[in-house]
Amino acid sequence: MNITRENIDALNAVVKVNIAKDDYSNKVDKILKDYKKTANIPGFRKGQVPMGMVKKQYGKAVLIEEVNKLLQESLNKYLTEEKLDVLGQPLPRMQSDINWDADDFSFEFELGLTPEFDVELKGKKAITHYTIVADDKMIDEQVERIQKQYGKLISQDVVEADSEITGVFKNEEEGIENTVTLTLDKFKGKATEKKFVGAKVGDVITLKTKGLYEDDHELMHALKVEHDKAHGLEIEVTFEITEINKRELADLDQELFDKLFGEGAVKSVSELKAKIKEDAEKQFVQQSDQKLLNDVTEYLVENTTFDLPSTFLQKWMQQAGETEMSEEQVKEEYEKSEKSLRYQLIESKLMEANDLKIDFEDVKSSAKAMIKTQMAQFGQLNPSEKELDDIAARVLSNQEEVKRISEQVVSQKLLNLYKEKANIKAKELTYDKFVKEVYGDK
Repeated sequence: MNITRENIDALNAVVKVNIAKDDYSNKVDKILKDYKKTANIPGFRKGQVPMGMVKKQYGKAVLIEEVNKLLQESLNKYLTEEKLDVLGQPLPRMQSDINWDADDFSFEFELGLTPEFDVELKGKKAITHYTIVADDKMIDEQVERIQKQYGKLISQDVVEADSEITGVFKNEEEGIENTVTLTLDKFKGKATEKKFVGAKVGDVITLKTKGLYEDDHELMHALKVEHDKAHGLEIEVTFEITEINKRELADLDQELFDKLFGEGAVKSVSELKAKIKEDAEKQFVQQSDQKLLNDVTEYLVENTTFDLPSTFLQKWMQQAGETEMSEEQVKEEYEKSEKSLRYQLIESKLMEANDLKIDFEDVKSSAKAMIKTQMAQFGQLNPSEKELDDIAARVLSNQEEVKRISEQVVSQKLLNLYKEKANIKAKELTYDKFVKEVYGDK
C-alpha cells in the first residue's frame, strides 16, 4: 500500500492510492475458501466445489468488494494521520478503464482543503448591544390588558368605540363565512370605526378588505382564508353583528394578584408593575442577545476574508446530491450556501482558538433548564431533579432534539465569547424605540 499526495494549490490536492496484490490477496483467499465450504452449485456436493470454479463464479466480485473496502479504510486512515482538514468528501477521479484482472490497482481522489485564516473579533467599528427597558407606557398598557382579560363582559345595545363585537364575516362567492370577536382599534382607518359606532345587533356592515387592517395577517385570521389569499385581497365582505359587549376592567386587588402570580407573591399595584417590568425585560434580553449574535455573525462573515475551493465544492455538491443537478443549478445552490459555509468555518476556528467545547452534560443541563421553564408556565414551579432527569432523558433520546439543543449551547457559548472579546457598545432604549431603530417601523 502506497499513498501519496500532490498539492495543486493551497485549497486543492490529489491523493493517489496504490494497492498491491499483497494488500488484499489474503482476505480475498479467505473469503473464497469460506464460499467453497458453503457454495451450492449443481453437480457438486456441498463443500466439494473445485476452487477454480468458485474463483470463476465469485472471484471478481469478491476482489472488487475487498479492494474498495481497503481503499476507503486506508484513505480515511491517511486523512486522519496526516491531519488533513477537508471540505465535503474526497471525490474519486473517474476511471473507466480499471483492469480488475491485474494484480495492482491505482486510484486518485480530489480533495478540497480547508483554508488557513485568522479571525479578528475586535473590529474598528463597535457593534451595538441593546439593553431594552419596559417604560411606564408599556407597563400601564400591560396592566390594562390584564384588567380586560380578567374583567367582566357587560352586554350593550349599541356599539361604542371600546366595545367587543361578535359577528360573522361573509362573502358567498369566495366561500367566506367566519365568526369572530373584534375590537375597533384593530382596524386601519377611522372610517371603518365610524361604520360600527352606533350599530346594533342584527345590523349588517359592508367592508372592503383592501386596507381593512394594518397587517394582512389580521385579515387572514378574521376571514379564515389562506395566507397567500389574504395578501392583496380586494373584495367586499359583510359583517353581521350578533353580540355587543363592553369589558368592565377587573379590580387591581389581592384576589387578582394571587390569581396571576400565586398567593402572596404580589401584594400591591406597585409590586404588580415591578413584576411586569421584570418579566418583560427578561424576554427582551433574549431578543437583544439574538440581535447581537446576528450582528456579530454578519460582521465576521463580511470581514473575515479567505478563499474556498469553490470548483471542488460545486463538483462535490453535484455528485453528493440526491437529485441530478445541472451546472447552473449547482452554481446557484453553491451561491446560496456559501455564506453559511463560511460562517461554519469561522465558528469552528473560534471554538478551537478559544477552547470552547460542548459535552453531553452541557446539552443535558440546557435541556433541563428548558423543561423547567416550560413546566413553570403550567404552574409546576418546583419539579424534582428526578422529574427533570426523566423528562430530559426522553427528550434527548431524539437525535433531532439533541442536535437542536447542541446548536443552542454552541450559540450561547459564542454569544458569551462575543460579549467578552468583541468590540461592543451598550445602548439602552425602550422596546418601541428598539423596534423602530432595528426594524424601521413601530
